[in-house]
Amino acid sequence: MEEIFKYFPELSEEQRRQIAALDGLYRDWNAKINVISRKDIDNLYEHHVLHSMAIAKIINFRAGSKILDFGTGGGFPGIPLAILFPECTFKLIDGTGKKIRVAQEVCNAIGLKNCHPEHLRGEEEKGKYDFIVSRAVMPLPDLMKIVKKNIAKEQRNALPNGVICLKGGNLQAETYPYRNIVEITEISTFFQEEWFKEKNIIYLPC
Repeated sequence: MEEIFKYFPELSEEQRRQIAALDGLYRDWNAKINVISRKDIDNLYEHHVLHSMAIAKIINFRAGSKILDFGTGGGFPGIPLAILFPECTFKLIDGTGKKIRVAQEVCNAIGLKNCHPEHLRGEEEKGKYDFIVSRAVMPLPDLMKIVKKNIAKEQRNALPNGVICLKGGNLQAETYPYRNIVEITEISTFFQEEWFKEKNIIYLPC
């Protein structure tokens, strides 16, 4: 947890309490429903929570923003972002009901009122959002085909509405169709831990 407080020193006592509660909750739920690799649960804060919060280093969502977490799994990046931005609304969707149950139970346990997990496939989501966020769900062109319909026209943030993805590896092929507008930021720009090397934030305005 200390690495999170190092990079986000302005967190309130309530936000710190919510973040501190995540370890026990995910360990408990992961023993029943596998949402995080068993080998990786000891790295929850670095590999999942802090990784999710990297998005906050490229955008400070303004109050009233609506964000859709597409393919959230057990709640990433949506739950850490909802903790960081309590005045924004987050909807978390996933096609696997067991994973959504974990996300809902975690939200309930830490009193996260601005986060709404729902068992839903992306094709079925009809709402409009300022931003779609996701974490390595599918190649960017496939994701865009599904979520373009969900991006609102009205602008309220410093960055134009669009899609923000967390991805690693070689991104050349999947970002090529958007090469003139896509922005790729290395997470190691913000976080010094070795694990973040070759991990990126992709921002695609829509």
